Amino acid sequence: MPREFQRGHKARISDLTAGTDLYVGVQITAPGLTFDISCFGLDADERLSDDRYFVFFNQPKSPEESIQLLGAQAGDTESFRITLDRIPPQIQKLSFTATLDGAGQMSQINPGYLRIVAGGEEVARYAFNGSEFSSERAVMLGDFYLKDVWRFAAVGQGFDGGLDALLKNFGGEVAEEEAPAAPQQPQSGTATPGFAPPAFGAPSAPAPAPAPAQPQPAAQGFAPPPGATPPPPAPAPAPSVHAAPTIVAPLTPPGGGHVPPPAPAPAPYGQPPQQQPYGQGPAPTAPMPPGYGQQPQAPQTPQAPPGYGQPPQPPGYGQQQPPFGQVPGQQAYGVPQGGAGVAAALQQFKETPTGQRWTQQNKKLIRVDLGMGGQPVLARQGSMVLYQGKVDFSYKGAGFAGRIVGNATGQEMQLMRCTGQGQVFLAENSTMLHPIELQGDGICVSAENVLAFDESLQYEVRRIEGHGIPGGALFTMQFTGTGTIVVKTHGTPVVLPVTPTTFADCNAVVAWSSAAQVVVSSQVRMRRNAYPGDTGESVNLQFRGAPGNFIVVQPYEV
Repeated sequence: MPREFQRGHKARISDLTAGTDLYVGVQITAPGLTFDISCFGLDADERLSDDRYFVFFNQPKSPEESIQLLGAQAGDTESFRITLDRIPPQIQKLSFTATLDGAGQMSQINPGYLRIVAGGEEVARYAFNGSEFSSERAVMLGDFYLKDVWRFAAVGQGFDGGLDALLKNFGGEVAEEEAPAAPQQPQSGTATPGFAPPAFGAPSAPAPAPAPAQPQPAAQGFAPPPGATPPPPAPAPAPSVHAAPTIVAPLTPPGGGHVPPPAPAPAPYGQPPQQQPYGQGPAPTAPMPPGYGQQPQAPQTPQAPPGYGQPPQPPGYGQQQPPFGQVPGQQAYGVPQGGAGVAAALQQFKETPTGQRWTQQNKKLIRVDLGMGGQPVLARQGSMVLYQGKVDFSYKGAGFAGRIVGNATGQEMQLMRCTGQGQVFLAENSTMLHPIELQGDGICVSAENVLAFDESLQYEVRRIEGHGIPGGALFTMQFTGTGTIVVKTHGTPVVLPVTPTTFADCNAVVAWSSAAQVVVSSQVRMRRNAYPGDTGESVNLQFRGAPGNFIVVQPYEV
């Protein structure tokens, strides 16, 4: 049975299958609508820094063929072949998207899915339908992302705009060529016939048999099950769809490219414009003094006064005059180069849309989408700085016993519960925030360093062994389960592995792995404390544990 995913769910690929040669099928249909299904290969900044890793109908494979577009087969509207061990290291995420080609909106779609197949067997499926969307024209369906190992996340996030807007969001650009040409068909011969899993729906109508091609050996983990028949080749698209090829390139032009010359200055008032052959620069002759009926020189140098009979040149159409009190040619204060207005100045601070439940907007602000995952979030009281949508905030009490334990151990957390359908932005006192995803493992964090966490996590007070720590910090909070916890620190922390000789200041340590053993260590004799030369490091924590355990320390002492 395949593992069923809901929006916001994540899992390691290794937990789904041991193979790295995977088939990804997408089914998305709607009456009278046509869809473009694409795969974006993004870098660590979630940008399309290399347009060769945008795999779509006009570019059916990446350079090393680790991402291949296979076409419609086995009941899927579109399908891909993903070879994870061949993806170059600069590609950190594969985002599978579907966009509308023409009029319509995503709320009109029928129930569909994204599924992962390995070795001819379906191992994961994320199902969606039109009721989850409204007027969006694109949707980010699922991601393969690299976080120490390859993982899969069911996204299901709608996106305003079509393929062009989605491409620009990832840092690319779409331009249509003047000469139309027929779209390139996906090369089904690059993969072994029958990589696709067994068909789950009625097969398409048989097409005329293609010319015989030399078969290639099946890739690892991608062979069909015994007795499965190869699917028929994908039918050719209608000629009216994507009649012109699309050119994809980063927003920044490549170095050394030809930059077209600027448009010539407008002719003086009352004189006809001078025609010049296309692509030909001005003749390299010495400038002549302006005379009667002669066009003045381009404003490379200060322009001489007009000659006899030549009126002064009025401002050309579209030329912007400097504001009152501003020297001509001087840039206005506060306006960035290459743009104007408030929107251009604030462009670098715009919201980061990633389609995930927890999204870090910057080092000190984080956003949680309550609509993804369908579970509430517990956050520190007063940490909300902004929210969008219908969100309810309620007091989360610890109960009488919880208050007694919290007061006695110093690990009391004043929390609020955030529920509803919307996005909540959280921050506190400009501290740095670090979302940590738990997948069945555990972490120990002092209550003072916890900002928010998913309510699905279990937490309890854990005692630290020893004779006591100054200030009463003898206890910590232990979080376990599956979900995300947001830890706050003063300054940039450092993560160190636990060794037999690892000691940390109890006032600077932030968190550590729950499997590590922690004891209080004192290295100063009593008679030394009587002298004024004490170092101030009389008590610290000693960490012990097997390889793989860690501690997190901040450059600040509470």
